[in-house]
Amino acid sequence: MQDKPVALVTGANKGIGLQIAKDLSAHGLTVLVGSRDFEAGETAAKSVGDDARAVQLDVTDPASIAAAAERIRNEFGRLDVLVNNAGISHADTPGRSLEEVVEAGRLSVASLVEVHAVFETNVFGVIAVTQAMLPLLRESPAARIVNIASSGGSLTLNSDRTNPHRSMFGTYSASKAAANAVTVAFAAELETAGIKVNAACPGFTSTDLNYFRGTRTVEQAAHEPVRLALIGADGPTGTFSNEDGPLPW
Repeated sequence: MQDKPVALVTGANKGIGLQIAKDLSAHGLTVLVGSRDFEAGETAAKSVGDDARAVQLDVTDPASIAAAAERIRNEFGRLDVLVNNAGISHADTPGRSLEEVVEAGRLSVASLVEVHAVFETNVFGVIAVTQAMLPLLRESPAARIVNIASSGGSLTLNSDRTNPHRSMFGTYSASKAAANAVTVAFAAELETAGIKVNAACPGFTSTDLNYFRGTRTVEQAAHEPVRLALIGADGPTGTFSNEDGPLPW
C-alpha cells in the first residue's frame, strides 16, 4: 500500500471532473481519472499529471464499477477520496437546444425513459459507486466523499416563489435533490467511521452539460469540491455548499 493519498474522480475525462482531477493532482494526490471511454480517460490523464491514471468506469454499469474497485484494491489497497462527479442533464438526444432540453425535462411531459436515464446516472450511479468503493475508503485513515450537487436541486430555494429560476425545476433538478438526500444518508451513516461526506455546488459552469452556456469557468467550479476533498479532521460532514458558504438543502 502506497503512502500517497489516492483519489478517484468519476466523469473526469472532461469538464469540471477533469479540472478537479488536475487540482487534486497539484495537491500531491495520485488521481484516478474515471471515464466511460477508456481512451478518452487516458488522454485526460496525460493532461492531469505524471501520477494520474485512467480507469474505465461507467457509473451505470455494475460490472464496470466492480472492475474499477478491484483494480484500485489490487494497485493501491485503499481509496482516500471519492468525487462523484459523473452526471447528465438529459438523455443523449442529438439536435436539441438547451431550451428544448429544459422544456422536455418538465415532469408534466418528460419521457420516463429520459427520467430513468438521468436518475440512473445522477442518483443510482452515486449510490452504486459509493457502495463499491466503501471497503476501500474504510482502509483510509481519513476518507472523504464529495458529491457534485447543484443549487438547482435545493428544495428550499425552489420552494421560494420569488426565485426566478424555480420554473426550470424538472427532471435534472429533481435528480440533484435526490442526490442531496443520498449525501445526507451516507454522511449520517458513515460519521462514526470518520468518513466525511459532503455536497458541493460548482455553479452554472460552461460545460457540454449546458451546451457551454454557463457563466463560470471549470477552474472556479472545481474550487469547492477540491476544498471539501482535502478537509482535515475538524472539517464538516453532511453539508451542502459552494465557495461562498453553506447552501440550503
